[in-house]
Amino acid sequence: MKSTLEEQLAFVAVVDRGSITAAAEGLDMTVSGVSRALNRLERKLGTTLLRRTTRRLELTEEGETFLGHVRSILAAVDSAEEAIAHHQDRPQGRLRINAAPSFMQFVLVPVIGEFRQRYPGIALELDTHDRFVDLLEQRVDLAIRIGELEDSSLHARPLGNSPLRLLASPEYLTRRGVPRSVDDLAHHSLLGFSQLDHLNRWPLLDGRGEPLHVRPTLSASSGTTLLELVMAGEGIACLADYVTIAPRRQGLLVDILPDQTQFQTQRINVVYYRQTALSQRTRLFMDFLAERLPGRYVSA
Repeated sequence: MKSTLEEQLAFVAVVDRGSITAAAEGLDMTVSGVSRALNRLERKLGTTLLRRTTRRLELTEEGETFLGHVRSILAAVDSAEEAIAHHQDRPQGRLRINAAPSFMQFVLVPVIGEFRQRYPGIALELDTHDRFVDLLEQRVDLAIRIGELEDSSLHARPLGNSPLRLLASPEYLTRRGVPRSVDDLAHHSLLGFSQLDHLNRWPLLDGRGEPLHVRPTLSASSGTTLLELVMAGEGIACLADYVTIAPRRQGLLVDILPDQTQFQTQRINVVYYRQTALSQRTRLFMDFLAERLPGRYVSA
């Protein structure tokens, strides 16, 4: 007896979500329904696909082999449905996008309305995390990654670069004075990242001619929080332009040591899992970002 798409979907969802309960939530099914589908699938195949322990589920060797084939089958079904929708000029389906909270708030949210008007049949899910997530585990179709990519399983499409600069509020500078040299920063409140220490290397040179690595006197885990802190007059921060365009234009933030700042940018990429077949809606969103972002939020 052949397996069904429902059983295959249940199997993939359990693998990607890590548990039957999480898979049931993602598929909008009952836990017992997913469990029954998985049991039926294993009976039909005459083999065990997942080893169940009290703490987790583990793929067997047969499960690993079957998973690769099932992913291809489900991708083909998805592509077939999209081809019909495209033929009728109405792309549709779910598209889940992951980005850091600051990029989501200041870059993606302002242009999402335009994308939805163009493609009303595409249902967007916007997911934010300060740390990188596993695209497969979180069922993410596309993610925005800032900086150098280290995960070789991801394919990247560059969107551009966003320059870095030191900023403070006029109120802070009135209270604490304007730094005139890199050495002056030692007498100021420096705001930085608590979890991503490489972001605390500022585009300045220290006394030895090396990139300045600051020790924040006040730190936060996200760029959004740091922006709020610097605007509240709590100190000096180094942030990418895409986060600070609006407050700089409004005069709420001003550049610090612009003549001594080295030109340094953060690379912005849209990434997807290398072995995942790209859907039409995925390509449409990537093309949309490539069209809308350069010159507005990022430089080429």
